[in-house]
Amino acid sequence: MSGLVIALVIGIVVASLVAFAVNVLMPADDSTATEDRLAAMASRRRGGKTEEVAQASLMRLDGDDGTSLMSRLTAGMPAISDYLEQADLPLTPAKFGFICVGFFGAGVMACVLSPIPVLLAPILGALLMGLPIGWLMMKRKRRLSAFGNQMPQALELLSRSLRAGHSLNAGFGLVASEMDAPLATEFRRCFEEQNLGIPLDEAIDDMALRIPNMDLRFFATAVILQRQTGGDLSEILEKIGHLVRERLMILGTIQALTGEGRMSGAVLLALPPVLFVVMLKLNYEYVMMLFTDEIGRYMLGIALVTQLIGALVIKKIITIKV
Repeated sequence: MSGLVIALVIGIVVASLVAFAVNVLMPADDSTATEDRLAAMASRRRGGKTEEVAQASLMRLDGDDGTSLMSRLTAGMPAISDYLEQADLPLTPAKFGFICVGFFGAGVMACVLSPIPVLLAPILGALLMGLPIGWLMMKRKRRLSAFGNQMPQALELLSRSLRAGHSLNAGFGLVASEMDAPLATEFRRCFEEQNLGIPLDEAIDDMALRIPNMDLRFFATAVILQRQTGGDLSEILEKIGHLVRERLMILGTIQALTGEGRMSGAVLLALPPVLFVVMLKLNYEYVMMLFTDEIGRYMLGIALVTQLIGALVIKKIITIKV
């Protein structure tokens, strides 16, 4: 097996490992049955809107210099644009793709221009390419977490506003002016959409689609159903706010109890590559047998597979949905 083929295989495997490790260390966004039912009730305008918006965005991207090719490559990955919007980053998917490719190229060039073995070029490139992806995931996680923590206060403020005699539209404006970002940013956008003539149901529905938060879906469903069937919305919002606050307290307790498991998972995922680098420095020829000898390549492949299996098991253990 030639060195180029070995480098290519190693690069693919390591890139998959980095992507999987990022997914393991970040909280999962898998929809539960309750979230699916809420999404089905709240999202009444699905139709072809998402596809039309994606096509319009692609047409705008195609007009940018040097981004048309990357735009076409990222057009089939809508999660990138969603993640960038949820992280509140002023980047298009094409530009973010160029950044990832640039980091990968920097890692490869660092191996070519330094004494590091060329066979490790895909590995270093994949590790550097994981930096902007990890940064995006971290920004998104922090913003969504901050939004979720602000939901109880926003619901209670809306409830008090309705009891004081204000309309729901005015309550949205009050939340936008009194609270901090990121919740204030989303409610302000919803408030401005109403002022521009978009129905309230559609504006709330759009906000629930932009922010993947189950509490926000509860809120959107309650508002839409109340406008269709009637009822005391202020009391409903107050009860939802109390429920959200209690759920956040339970979630904080679970996070504290599973902290040791998350730390163990991070250490176990980082230990093999760190040990590999140390051994490469101490005994270069001993480590390179994993790449030059046939049995060594099999052992390296088995090690990577078991690493992925272990990461998956740790993720299942520490993931508790509330």
